[in-house]
Amino acid sequence: MPQNTNTNEVRATAKYVRVAPRKARAVVSLIRNLPVEKALEVLQFSTRAASVDVAKVLRSAIANAENNNGLRGDTLYVKLAYVDEGPTLKRIRPRAKGSASRINKRMSHITVVVAPRKEA
Repeated sequence: MPQNTNTNEVRATAKYVRVAPRKARAVVSLIRNLPVEKALEVLQFSTRAASVDVAKVLRSAIANAENNNGLRGDTLYVKLAYVDEGPTLKRIRPRAKGSASRINKRMSHITVVVAPRKEA
């Protein structure tokens, strides 16, 4: 039996984004359960570099909802937003006495799910 059968949920994903997952998770936690207008506003004024990438994914999810599912953009809210870890680019930095230090350049997969608000 499928886990997610709600057809009103619309998702967008950005894969292989060159930002560390830990830093992206701090930004994503700011927009969870917010209306999309408020979430875009929070991301616009955030000083974190990852907020640009998260805002791009959120705008894509809104566009998917409007164009593919016929939902209205002003009735949507961020139902789910999470960051998964992508592959890591491993680099080395030369150090003293012929040794080397590892530099991990981490990547993220950012996913945002929007859904229409329940009218009370």
